[in-house]
Amino acid sequence: MGFPGTWMTESASMVYRVVPKCACSSIGQIMFYSDHGRYFDGDIHDSTSGLHKWNQDESQPLIEANVKAHKSLTFTCVRNPYARILSSFFDKIAGIQRNGKRYRGNLVPQLIQRYGVDVGSPENSFEFDQVASFRRFLLFARDTIRWRRPMEPDIHWSAMSGHISTFIVNGGRYDQIFFTEKFNDGMQKVLDAAPTPVKLDVNDVPKFNESEGHGPKRAHKVSDYFDDLSRHLVWEIYKKDFQLFKYDFDDPDNKLPRHEIDLDEIHAKLGR
Repeated sequence: MGFPGTWMTESASMVYRVVPKCACSSIGQIMFYSDHGRYFDGDIHDSTSGLHKWNQDESQPLIEANVKAHKSLTFTCVRNPYARILSSFFDKIAGIQRNGKRYRGNLVPQLIQRYGVDVGSPENSFEFDQVASFRRFLLFARDTIRWRRPMEPDIHWSAMSGHISTFIVNGGRYDQIFFTEKFNDGMQKVLDAAPTPVKLDVNDVPKFNESEGHGPKRAHKVSDYFDDLSRHLVWEIYKKDFQLFKYDFDDPDNKLPRHEIDLDEIHAKLGR
């Protein structure tokens, strides 16, 4: 299976397992800068040079050899599951993508027809009932993950523990896992520990949020989107994420983790 979703700097100073909707645009740009002294001109997900990626055939043997021998500092980043699934909805379902189209072509029309999801349109300023539509989307997300219908689960709302575990199961080991909510502190620790050709202070990094502006802004506080049924569905989908990454399930408005991550626990429970 290899190491899907894995990026590595050309200098092999660091290896990163991408977790979608967890600051991956910023992390990729920082990795690029740490080698080249400049940021990639465009969305880092579109880069085809300057950064090794598992989806580039020529990069695969380099990444695999590095990860299996644990030659480089290896890390990833996680995010509060409540905020992450909301971000997935507003970006991928309610938003318009960089190509000017809806995400995955007929996905949104299918959600409208099968689940009654309404996401408005740019022409009417994305006016729709955000809470009701999100809760219907959450039913769809659960169906894709639990029963793989009406489609396979998408990487943007699949559990973080699933992304992170593939790296461990196939022979990788993490040196650091940090929180999106404490991004500057976590990313700076990675940079301080990695032998990067170019030094960088995370506080000087511009904001890279490639999904910003694609669709409507969230109109309510996080807890307003999650009634009892929605929270039940979130627990069903993301139970491991809450438990392993120490986020507060009981209070959707508390975005911060309750405890630090236990790396030994992560490797033991996700390496099975």
